[in-house]
Amino acid sequence: MAAILEVGVLPVVRLAAASDALALARALAEGGIPVLEFTLTTPGALEAIRAGRDGVPDSIVGAGTVLDGPAAAAAIQAGAQLLVTPTLCPEVLETGRRYGVPVFCGALTPTEILAAWMGGASCVKVFPASAFGPSYIKAVGEPLPQVPLMPSGGVTAANAGEFIRAGAVAVSAGGQLVDRALVAAGDWAGITARALAFSRAVREARAAL
Repeated sequence: MAAILEVGVLPVVRLAAASDALALARALAEGGIPVLEFTLTTPGALEAIRAGRDGVPDSIVGAGTVLDGPAAAAAIQAGAQLLVTPTLCPEVLETGRRYGVPVFCGALTPTEILAAWMGGASCVKVFPASAFGPSYIKAVGEPLPQVPLMPSGGVTAANAGEFIRAGAVAVSAGGQLVDRALVAAGDWAGITARALAFSRAVREARAAL
């Protein structure tokens, strides 16, 4: 958990083929982001989790879009070190607690955010953050300073620093970081460059706090 928050960026990965998992994990790690989540909505997600864990043992590999207890258990059995949900999912929180795996639980409203935190979330993923922007993170964080917030949805290298300065402990990014075209082309240097841009934005924003 501490290592994930220290990195400050959680890439959301949707792959067409699990065979790209190892190269992608390495490219992100070279860019200063040794952590990623493979969404369970894509074919071969569990195989990608296994490949990432085995091939890049220093990286933290999680499962995303986890919607229920059975999916959470399957991800953990595949080696997931982190579970991420798009919505408030009590079953996933319970499974993560049972196996000692942190859960980044999705929520949007203040009521959902507090319910996720009270339910055992290690961090609350505010999704979709694009709906309200950094000012919403600041507004929600003021009455709930004990809840670590991670915006997801619409986060770019250009605005990641704004979210950090607004109070986010980390940011989550999908296509703006793990671009499908770059992955399809095997442009791992391009992925590394994007990772460097995101990690630099978070680092500079934290230094300015």
